[in-house]
Amino acid sequence: MKLTAINIGRRVAPGKYIVAVSGGIDSVVLLSVLVQLEGRELVVAHFDHGMRPDSAEDERFVAGLAAQKGLAFVSSAGKLGDVSENTARQARYGFLRDAMTQYRAQAIITAHHQDDVLETIVFNLQRGTGSKGLSSLRSSETLLRPLLEYRKQDLLDYAQRNYLIWREDQTNASPKYARNRVRHQILTKFSEAEKASLLQLSKTASKLNAKISHLVKDYLTTQPSEITLHREQYRALPESVAREVLAQWLRSQTEVEISRAMIVRLDEAIRQGQNNSLADVARGWSLHIQRDQILLQRNRDL
Repeated sequence: MKLTAINIGRRVAPGKYIVAVSGGIDSVVLLSVLVQLEGRELVVAHFDHGMRPDSAEDERFVAGLAAQKGLAFVSSAGKLGDVSENTARQARYGFLRDAMTQYRAQAIITAHHQDDVLETIVFNLQRGTGSKGLSSLRSSETLLRPLLEYRKQDLLDYAQRNYLIWREDQTNASPKYARNRVRHQILTKFSEAEKASLLQLSKTASKLNAKISHLVKDYLTTQPSEITLHREQYRALPESVAREVLAQWLRSQTEVEISRAMIVRLDEAIRQGQNNSLADVARGWSLHIQRDQILLQRNRDL
């Protein structure tokens, strides 16, 4: 399917949006397409992670791009230095959510595409995130990803047809980052048929996960509170079901990154831990395991 404003317009209803623009080819293509749509008020948002010496040049480039198109521009500098990809991502999305609130926008739009979906699936499978990892990088009500059906090559073709200019991030080639290793060392070995099969598996998992999430959400409404689980009820659940409940509960109440190893560790603590014991979750969160209840608390509250 050819990348055109008409096709993207079907995925982005009229309204006000924060558009995440890094200055790279993906987000420059996204912005080029979106400005062609009538009835869409766009605010260009750029986050400088401060992880490269020349990152300030990216901000100047994006600011100029927004001015050229007559669009509002908002930016922030994180000065993160040498941090993990997850830390950088959380800082970036925190900025984008703040911008959405500040400008009273209805959603954030990002330039994630089909190759990003494949990378995320493989990356998550390596981390042991299970079925949830298969169905990540979807659009939601407040986070739109209208390029997910398009390959990186489709974006390159569009950029060349329209003589676009963008900034190259040299860190995209560095094997230091896990996603780059997936991109350059693993996915290059996949055939087109294998990629198509993986994408189809992702779509199937997404539908199943939606049904499971709905059932788990209903179960969580029967608990004593949003931050409390009934311990004996939990221990009575089949192990696989209990762990899905635990993972969704933590996702709904915290900002921690969920992994299979974390859920297995916490599940064992809930089942076998002594009364009035503590189990560390991550990022300042702990489970206070009592005789009848499991209480989710920030460490400073204990």
